[in-house]
Amino acid sequence: MVITSENFVLVGALLLFVAVMAGKVAYRFGAPALLLFLGVGMLFGLHFISFRSVEMTQFIGMIALCIILFTGGMDTSFEEIRPVLGPGIVLATVGVVLTAAVLAGFVWLVAPWMGFEMSFPMALLLASTISSTDSASVFSILRSKKQGLKQHLRPLLELESGSNDPMAYMLTVLLISVLSNSSDGNVGFGMGLVYLVVQLVVGALSGYLIGRLAVWTLNKINLVNHSLYSVLLLAFIFFAFAFTDLIKGNGYLAVYLAGLVVGNHKIAQKRPLTVFFDGFTWLMQIVMFLTLGLFVNSDELLRPEVLMLGGAVGLFMIVVARPVSVFACLLPFRNFSTRARWYISWVGLRGAVPILFATYPMMAGIEHAELLFNVVFLSTILSLVIQGTTVSGMANLLGLAFDERESAFNVEMHHDDMKSALTEVEVNAGMLEAGHTLKDISLPENTLVMMVCRNGEYFVPRGNTELMVGDKLLVISDRSEEELADTYKNLGIDNVMKVG
Repeated sequence: MVITSENFVLVGALLLFVAVMAGKVAYRFGAPALLLFLGVGMLFGLHFISFRSVEMTQFIGMIALCIILFTGGMDTSFEEIRPVLGPGIVLATVGVVLTAAVLAGFVWLVAPWMGFEMSFPMALLLASTISSTDSASVFSILRSKKQGLKQHLRPLLELESGSNDPMAYMLTVLLISVLSNSSDGNVGFGMGLVYLVVQLVVGALSGYLIGRLAVWTLNKINLVNHSLYSVLLLAFIFFAFAFTDLIKGNGYLAVYLAGLVVGNHKIAQKRPLTVFFDGFTWLMQIVMFLTLGLFVNSDELLRPEVLMLGGAVGLFMIVVARPVSVFACLLPFRNFSTRARWYISWVGLRGAVPILFATYPMMAGIEHAELLFNVVFLSTILSLVIQGTTVSGMANLLGLAFDERESAFNVEMHHDDMKSALTEVEVNAGMLEAGHTLKDISLPENTLVMMVCRNGEYFVPRGNTELMVGDKLLVISDRSEEELADTYKNLGIDNVMKVG
């Protein structure tokens, strides 16, 4: 078949359709959808499409990762991650370095037994590319499960996966510089450490400032065509990445922090923007995983010695390297039980990001770069198969899961000038001790009960409306969420959830 523009579009449409259908099948059987996206790409690459462009693979991965990290930050509530900010940052920085060091030692020792002579810097490069957990995998799996996690585990895992890619990226780039013997190749430990610190500081500062600029612009520009707000925010995302990289900061960290800033401020058209970026992020994830699946060379991947090394690296990562780094990093933090630490160790999912980083040595012409890519690819598949399919099961096994209660009220506040908070309160017996009518119960000051849900039916209450245990109240208040949470706690009202 002659490759024309029309044929290219046809193949792209078929790939997306098959990937979406595969995602539906994956959801039904509890498998990670991203794993099947990868499988679809490999299947088409094996029989129909020849695609081996490292440059195009990197470009697609870079664009997709910017969108994924920004949306992950935008969907993360700072109030949720505040209690786990310390351990999250330690896992995202020190944890990546420890994982890389432990795994590199293992690779350096076992590679010769499998027929591969590998220097320690090369082993460290391999370990660095796969040292971070994958935000796309973690976000999609955790958020698709109707399951809550105790001890603030979900915000911790999302914070770690969203912010640890920059450290793995910097380690990868630094080691490529050392191994390539370029003019910048004579990088000592001291200069390497300075380089890492500068990248982190500049990236964090740039991401915060560009995020604040994006918030100010979105609220002041007053666009007549509301569809252009998403275009404007896309421009800020790519500007954050490219500008930060230009001034020698880490662009991926800047993008994630910019998303965190935007998502935790009131902005114009926030609801439509959230919906747009949710769908666009899924598109980027599908495209990235399909591209990486198409790129892999199945003949090289299935060589027995490559399968052995890839399997050994993947299993060691799951069973030893990840748990060692997690337990070491969480030593100073006493608010996590041993079971919670084991669960954090288990949800160290790898995904598209390690595979993407594994293409960088190929671009730089590093010796054994093809082997490195195949080993990382196999290790990632192993992680998605073993860990990705057991996220919920492991939480249940360790007694850390609970069913998330969905709000009975599907309400959104669209006016950005309204300083209001909507909460859903479930009536308990303690609230009815002073009387069973609405006027008898104690609620925070400056609050109003707008609606009551009882057995799936809704009605607007009056002061003399009698309440029952289990009724759900839609409450509006002009107080901050923090003040409301404290007041509810003092009043003995514990079954409260945010609405909208």
